[in-house]
Amino acid sequence: MLKQLKVGNYSVFSDATVNWAPGINVIVGENGTGKSQLMKLAYSVAWVSHEQSRSTRQTKEELQRKLADKLVGTCRPDYLGRLVSRQRGRNRCDVVMSFADQADASIAFSFASNARSEVRLETAPTMYLAAPPVFIPTREMLSIFPGFTAAYEDRQLSFEETYYDIAKALNASAKKKHSAAVQAMIDDIEQLLDGHIKLEAGHFYLLPNKAGQGKIEIALVAEGMRTLAMLAYLLINGALRDRSTLFWDEPETNLNPKLIVLIAKALVALAAQGMQIVLATHSLFLLRELNIQLADAAKTNTPVTANFIALARQDDGTATLCQSDTVDDLEPRCSKKTCARLIVTWHRTETNACRAFRTDCFRKSSISRRRATNCAAASNPLTRAPSLALQPS
Repeated sequence: MLKQLKVGNYSVFSDATVNWAPGINVIVGENGTGKSQLMKLAYSVAWVSHEQSRSTRQTKEELQRKLADKLVGTCRPDYLGRLVSRQRGRNRCDVVMSFADQADASIAFSFASNARSEVRLETAPTMYLAAPPVFIPTREMLSIFPGFTAAYEDRQLSFEETYYDIAKALNASAKKKHSAAVQAMIDDIEQLLDGHIKLEAGHFYLLPNKAGQGKIEIALVAEGMRTLAMLAYLLINGALRDRSTLFWDEPETNLNPKLIVLIAKALVALAAQGMQIVLATHSLFLLRELNIQLADAAKTNTPVTANFIALARQDDGTATLCQSDTVDDLEPRCSKKTCARLIVTWHRTETNACRAFRTDCFRKSSISRRRATNCAAASNPLTRAPSLALQPS
């Protein structure tokens, strides 16, 4: 699991430190503030650490090569040095990553703005991550899964390497047994899908619960449902497991509020089972729902820790961040000189209203269709609240 990431002169960050929570980490900010770049850097380092744990060549040179190759493949610059913050003359990017309960796995490295594919290792680890990280990109993969891995390996495809990685993670066969908690999460998702997800001869299918319907090609399933099916199968085949770190870029993509409720519930449940979650979002509704689910988890025997990270772009083009373990404390901790104000009206009454919305609209089978429609419209972030954004003070 991630513990801390320090960067200097990386992308839009001149100097930044992220203290990762072992539970859920939520990154918010306007477009261009570096949310995805921050996630991809953390993911790349974690991925390399896990790969080294399985490698027979655990040398300094091999680690340097893998770090450079992974950063280029994941972030897709023309060459490695393009990831260094832009300024006149040469510049150098510094990265330090530490891991929870694994001090010997810490990695520190740097690379210059003119580096083609050369990384200089400053601190070499003596141990590596046992659990693999998983990165879910903004586009679902099930519909383009057939033949994708082979095509990526044989040809030049304009896809970030995260798509290749998730395709390989999905390619594993289903496990026969799961823990009771994981099986409960799989059952909840498949109940909403009204069927079971299955990988057969290199293609994904949905097997409806209703007899006589036959299997349905995954491309014929709604895109939002395919996203849920992808999460379910990563649990089914064990790609997501204890002490794994799940990176998810904009999980709200193509999901309506009802499905966002389930996603938030699943993410908190995953964190309660010992998985670390790192996500970036633009959705106020998802942020609200996560806040509710975290509050509910705090009342149980398995509370979930959280870190909310707000990014803001400054006049000089750099990005700054502030972070807090609660959304309520996030804005007061953002200095007006260095950060932007998080435009979220977050009062207890609104949180309770959101909770009532979920209960009335999605958990009472007797609710009328008209009432559900009115309730959804009233609670829609686009109609009730400003868009989630970071704007200068």
